[in-house]
Amino acid sequence: MDMILRDDHCRIRKKNASANFATIKHVASNLLRLSKGKNSMRQKRHLAAWNEDYLFELIAT
Repeated sequence: MDMILRDDHCRIRKKNASANFATIKHVASNLLRLSKGKNSMRQKRHLAAWNEDYLFELIAT
């Protein structure tokens, strides 16, 4: 997951913010992993960023 979402470059350091952000990233990675298709995780992430219909499809599942 670090290679895909670049956790080492994250600059969130205050109180519970890093734990909250990690939880959100885990949910996002699980949604991407469970989506159908042969694309890589990185490709799915970019497709969700570029295509709102695909993003809504991911969230609705």
